[in-house]
Amino acid sequence: MMGSFPRSSSWICLFFTLLCTAHGFYLPGSYPHKYSVGDVLSVKVNSLTSIDTEIPFSYYSLPFCKPSEGVRDAAENIGELLMGDRIENSPYRFKMHTNESDILLCRSDPLKPEMFNLLKKRIDEMYQVNLILDNLPAIRYTKKDDYFLRWTGYPVGIRVGDDYYIFNHLKLTVLVHKYEDPNVARVMGTGDAADVIPPVEKSGSGTPGWMVVGFEVVPCSFKHDSESIKSLKMYDKYPAKIQCDPSTVSMSIKENQPVVFTYEVSFMESDIKWPSRWDAYLKMEGAKVHWFSILNSLMVIAFLAGIVFVILLRTVRRDLTRYEELDKEAQAQMNEELSGWKLVVSDVFRAPANPMLLCVMVGDGVQILGMALVTILFAALGFMSPASRGALITGMLFFYLVLGIAAGYVGVRIWKTIKCGDHSGWVSVSWRVACFFPGIAFLILTTLNFLLWGSDSTGAIPFSLFVILILLWFCISVPLTLIGGFLGAKAPHIEYPVRTNQIPREIPPQKYPSWLLVLGAGTLPFGTLFIELFFIMSSIWMGRVYYVFGFLFIVLMLLVIVCAEVSLVLTYMHLCVEDWKWWWKSFFSSGSVAIYIFLYSINYLVFDLKSLSGPVSATLYIGYSLFMVVAIMLATGTVGFISSFWFIHYLFSSVKLD
Repeated sequence: MMGSFPRSSSWICLFFTLLCTAHGFYLPGSYPHKYSVGDVLSVKVNSLTSIDTEIPFSYYSLPFCKPSEGVRDAAENIGELLMGDRIENSPYRFKMHTNESDILLCRSDPLKPEMFNLLKKRIDEMYQVNLILDNLPAIRYTKKDDYFLRWTGYPVGIRVGDDYYIFNHLKLTVLVHKYEDPNVARVMGTGDAADVIPPVEKSGSGTPGWMVVGFEVVPCSFKHDSESIKSLKMYDKYPAKIQCDPSTVSMSIKENQPVVFTYEVSFMESDIKWPSRWDAYLKMEGAKVHWFSILNSLMVIAFLAGIVFVILLRTVRRDLTRYEELDKEAQAQMNEELSGWKLVVSDVFRAPANPMLLCVMVGDGVQILGMALVTILFAALGFMSPASRGALITGMLFFYLVLGIAAGYVGVRIWKTIKCGDHSGWVSVSWRVACFFPGIAFLILTTLNFLLWGSDSTGAIPFSLFVILILLWFCISVPLTLIGGFLGAKAPHIEYPVRTNQIPREIPPQKYPSWLLVLGAGTLPFGTLFIELFFIMSSIWMGRVYYVFGFLFIVLMLLVIVCAEVSLVLTYMHLCVEDWKWWWKSFFSSGSVAIYIFLYSINYLVFDLKSLSGPVSATLYIGYSLFMVVAIMLATGTVGFISSFWFIHYLFSSVKLD
């Protein structure tokens, strides 16, 4: 989680924003912003980012030009704050459909030694400047061989030998499309006569309105004459013609010397329609290869899991049929001669070790899994587009808080079932459910936040936002969890189909450690998602846009199915060797997928993030990965436990006992 400092009174606004998360959604059918010729367009700036450090910094931490009216934060939601987005106004502004060139922005103060060294450090760390116009990030194209590479933002500068050059002139291109009245599409869709279609609206000057459908930037390093512009003001014409050549650099930074910033802007009419303007950001190189690879992997995993599941059902059915066809004497004789799940009938529902912890972890797992399913479903339906910054994180936080009622209900009901109908202690269980995962998250994120604070990063969560999150947890999540626990205490417990003996049955010596098989079981669920995991990791750490939420929802559903099947198989195998301690093993047989995800994260760090520099960056990466892994372990372990509990309850309900 990352964030930037909100305004002093913003916590009320953020609280309202969280409750009304639809405000940040990119809803299908939302309307574009129409600009008339001559209307002012203002560019905003986001945090400086780098895939080499993963630590964002404020745009104005470097000696860039500041707007004359002062620096102001743009409206932000909780998701943007937690992701480290600090969107602020900038001095870049121009008029719709009005080309301009050689515009002076400002002349910076002479670079003091500390600012000079900081600028060189940011250039070495490959920090990028992120501009935003009409909610579109600036995009940059570079040519390599016979194809173009696409980037968002542009580098602060470049190092050539021992010299450092800064990109101080921007060539901006705004792609525009003629505004289409929404009434046109509506009338045409009804099949009415063409003569009732209203004409395109005109502005007061008689020119049509325009929509921004693209924003491109070409950075240049141009050697300005800083002495010749001392008397000029912001937005005045630079006295000489500026030739922007991105293939050459000439403005080297030197200590105690100023830097002059200029820009030019041109408008181009484009055939890109407004609903398609994000296509340039969402394109995937080699998309067909990725899709075929993922689909092939999912089909193989689903096929193998289906075979295992069918074999399991047939084996259980055969055992049940043989058991039920025998009379009492034959059953007793078979119990003496045979081993297997039938012999643990009086111990299978014996309470596990640390039952309250198990109930708490299952309750939190239900909350996390429900949050993931609902959030990804809403994103797949188009309500959380990448065009709406922070909407996904805000939605996840909102759904997590609301689903506290489900967590309390499930945790307490399992507790009541283990206690054979005694609901005493349900308040303690509810409190632990409400505090367990948030406590782990708070511990990890606070530790990482101290590192970010020490680095003066915009990714640091300010103290006021910590207060907001604690208030949201205490005022929403905790009460809902207690309400869910109360409902779970009032609900009837699940009655066991068999009685449990007072003296536990001795578990015979095993040929192999049972926990070894449990830990190895996570490989099959991991196989269903490791390719998709690469795209998600690239989105988080490489700055790429992730948008295939529909496919992610399918992968998540497949993961749930495979986790359930793996847990069933492992539980049945343990019962067959008379190991009746299945409670925790069923949880970790599917939850062990988190171990492999963490190992994959380390592999991604070593081989894909080779340039990640500094112990702080590596610690942040490992800390956030650990946070993600704990959440996945709770969610997948819950799936395995609930499926195994249902399977064992059904299995022993089918056995005829006197």
